[in-house]
Amino acid sequence: MTIMNMKMSSASGLVTVVKDLEKSKKFYGDLGFVFKKEMPGISAIAYLNWFWIELLLETEVVSDEFKPDIKISSKGAGQYLHIKVEDVDDFYKGVVDMGYKPMDELLDRPWGHREFILADPDGYKIVFFNKR
Repeated sequence: MTIMNMKMSSASGLVTVVKDLEKSKKFYGDLGFVFKKEMPGISAIAYLNWFWIELLLETEVVSDEFKPDIKISSKGAGQYLHIKVEDVDDFYKGVVDMGYKPMDELLDRPWGHREFILADPDGYKIVFFNKR
């Protein structure tokens, strides 16, 4: 069997290692994520429809494969989570009104998106967009 014969069914979520669980929960909650599962003081899972982001407190990491990532200062470097929003102009204004500082201005991109980038408290980058 080759990988060409195997089929993936969907992407479910991400695990992010965070320094301050409460600060990260506030950030994702402010953006509209809904928390459905939580291990107080250890982790919380934020949902956007069926997609989830687990916020795992770095002092609680027990999996050996995650431990090296704790020491990396630039979390998620080179990776961007893209989230489509209904009205990116209104969403941008709402983010700014809540006191968050996007990494860039709201821009029309040559690939057909109007978008902006916002980093979470640990530096993980989220691109909010809608198609033009």
